[in-house]
Amino acid sequence: MFNSINQPEQNKLDLSNFRSGKYVLNITYYKEFNRILVVFLILFFILLFLPWTQNIKGQGNVTTLKPNQRPQHIQSPISGRIEQWFITEGDFVKKGDTILRLSEIKTEYFDDRLADRTNDQIGLKTQSIASYQAKVEALFTQIEALKKEQQLKLEQAELNIESKRMDFQAAQIKKTIAETQYNRIKILQNEGLKATKDLEEKRMTLQTSEAQLIAKQNALTKAEIELSRLNASYADKIAKVQSDINSAESLKFNTQAEVSKLENSYSNYTKRNALQFITSPQNGYINKALKGGIGETFKEGESLVTIMPADYELAVETYVFPIDLPLIHIGEKVRVQFDGWPAIVFSGWENVSYGTYGAKVVAIENFISSNGMYRVLLSPDQEDHQWPKGIRVGSGAKTIALLNDVPIWYEIWRQINGFPPDFYQPRTFVIKN
Repeated sequence: MFNSINQPEQNKLDLSNFRSGKYVLNITYYKEFNRILVVFLILFFILLFLPWTQNIKGQGNVTTLKPNQRPQHIQSPISGRIEQWFITEGDFVKKGDTILRLSEIKTEYFDDRLADRTNDQIGLKTQSIASYQAKVEALFTQIEALKKEQQLKLEQAELNIESKRMDFQAAQIKKTIAETQYNRIKILQNEGLKATKDLEEKRMTLQTSEAQLIAKQNALTKAEIELSRLNASYADKIAKVQSDINSAESLKFNTQAEVSKLENSYSNYTKRNALQFITSPQNGYINKALKGGIGETFKEGESLVTIMPADYELAVETYVFPIDLPLIHIGEKVRVQFDGWPAIVFSGWENVSYGTYGAKVVAIENFISSNGMYRVLLSPDQEDHQWPKGIRVGSGAKTIALLNDVPIWYEIWRQINGFPPDFYQPRTFVIKN
């Protein structure tokens, strides 16, 4: 290879005559290397047809399965000033344990006996209601008495009218008799059988009876008018008493409304007094006091401390890109790698991976998160290894969602072309009767 083609045969250099040439030309290491290359090529060709599990990788963190098991802020529903702390950070508290005591900063609640005074007002107003009720009952009794008196007076007036009517009828009869006698005497006097004196007497008797009849008629009319007056008089008295009843009942109803308002205020004051003690909503550990010191004020709804529930079920929240979301389904299995726990991961060969733990998809967010990805919630797979006991809520985690099994050459071709994983639908089993 060192000789030129155009050189004569006799001018060729024979390297075998040199020691270095003998060493280079006679060694066979390059032949072994070629064999190794051939073997690797064969193995690589075989490797291309091995199965590879397509997957979706995600990044997330450890959380809890249920919302009430996650770290929470404890707020005060009222504004106030811190007076006393009963805990320190890291303490374990039970449900109902007092965390801190506060005092009021609003002037309308400065009175320490505000609830008691309101309760006293309720008692006095209640007594007023009883007084108004007694007055109403007394007025109803007065109405009954007036009605009975009216009935007696009306009966008496009706009897008087009946008596006057009978007198009037008697006077009518008497007048009729006197008129008949007068007419008879007048006829006899015209015939000369009676004297003029007798006629004058009968005329006087007739006039007297007529006067009596008019008097009896006037008395009857007066009795009837008296009956009407009695009805009007007692109707007026009863109406006045009824008006007093309505006024008393109106005052009673107004007082009842005031009592209802006072009872509402008393309930609110009692509840507000109880809110001066901030208690733990559940068993847990005090993480951090967001307000410190004594005498520091805060507004209503402002967070005071954070608490971590003592009993919780771990879960992992991970985020996937929108293009991968249609490939995620409820109940599918996912592999999880926790930060701080050593792992050897072969994303396409889950069986040979080390340090990953099984999980299942339990919830998929229907709206995109602020980071431009979709949130997926995972729970431990009960059929797999138990999750490490040392992990804590908030630590990081990496997830691998397992999809279809494809040859390695297909996966390499897909990755080179930038294609998404194959659209995947979980298997469903239908039991036929």
